[in-house]
Amino acid sequence: MTSASFDYTPLLAPNLPVPAAKWTGFPKYNFIGGHNDPAHVPVDALTVAAVAVLKREGVSLATYGLNSGPLGYKPLREFLVGKLKSHAGIACSADEILITSGSLQGIDLVNGILLAPGDTVLIEQDTYGGALTRLVRVGARPVGIPLDREGLRLDALEAALKDLKRQGITPKYIYTIPTVQNPTGAIMGEERRAGLLKLAQAYGVPVFEDECYSDLVWSGTRPPALYAMAKGNGVIHIGSFSKSIAPALRVGYVIAGWDVLSRMLALKQDAGSGALEQMVLAEFCTSHFATHVPNLTRGLKAKLDVLMESLSEQFGTAAEFTEPEGGIFLWIKLPDQVDTVKLSQAALAAGVSLNPGPEWSTDKAHGKSRLRLCFANPAPETIREGVAVLADICSREFGVPTRIANVERSAAS
Repeated sequence: MTSASFDYTPLLAPNLPVPAAKWTGFPKYNFIGGHNDPAHVPVDALTVAAVAVLKREGVSLATYGLNSGPLGYKPLREFLVGKLKSHAGIACSADEILITSGSLQGIDLVNGILLAPGDTVLIEQDTYGGALTRLVRVGARPVGIPLDREGLRLDALEAALKDLKRQGITPKYIYTIPTVQNPTGAIMGEERRAGLLKLAQAYGVPVFEDECYSDLVWSGTRPPALYAMAKGNGVIHIGSFSKSIAPALRVGYVIAGWDVLSRMLALKQDAGSGALEQMVLAEFCTSHFATHVPNLTRGLKAKLDVLMESLSEQFGTAAEFTEPEGGIFLWIKLPDQVDTVKLSQAALAAGVSLNPGPEWSTDKAHGKSRLRLCFANPAPETIREGVAVLADICSREFGVPTRIANVERSAAS
């Protein structure tokens, strides 16, 4: 341990993000991020899959790309061909699929081939925070499109496209999460999807479809993917195994034509995404994916029910939300006087972590009193306790709710 260290501050590149804080462990009541249900990680089946595939093909680890080339482990891509056809209606070949290090790398690759500083992107007003931070990082201009209970509003999208055209601006893409939207959990209907594609074609703007949560639909059925409806024309599709199997595996994928994938491969100079993870997933998914996902979604829906019941008990009508149709998040609106950034800071001091709304919205004022809670990771009793603690903190800080667990608070509290 040295007493002094070299000062890198004058050498740092401009416009870097705020430095990361040191990790000190998960909080007691952990409602942030995309963590999943530990009880439904298929550890035993993954162990069997790992042993089997390593015994059979372990020697291929001696080469970059596992003798499958830069697109990724071919058996995994072949599994995805069948899964995407039956699940999302996408007809593609294994050579139209690029395996990535999580869907975030897919977002980075799309941005890498399409965006330059100053470019405009149309994006859902409430959306994935990771997509927003990446747009800011590359110097792009996100234009938020309001949502309703079916997702992206086409009237607002058309108005934005017309306004930008009058300014001589053509957006580089329309980013949407149409199936289990993050953070709202909405699912866009097939008729609206067709309207979205019609607008995108009319204005010459490609669609960037993020389907990372689409496996987690309570009903088990969903509309066809935009990529399927467009037959791949003008749509780039990304997905992930993080929510359906395990987030720590860091395996995602991009679906696009070779004209797009060839450009991405020229940027993806990482010698390939994690090989062992791809091998194990291919081995596991071929035999177990179809039965694993329904079990997972049943467990997640039960946790969502606990969260909604707890919020109704502790916050009453002060917490407004629409029940999502799938996924792992609940998007909540609190009264206007609540600042969820300040609430998150006070809550974290008491062991409750949450995602404040401004981090997930293009409109910071709109997001000010909103928050996102991830219900997948905590146990049901932990969810109940955490919501009670959060309600008490919110009441102390903002006077919301005025009642805690249906018991009138005293004037002294």
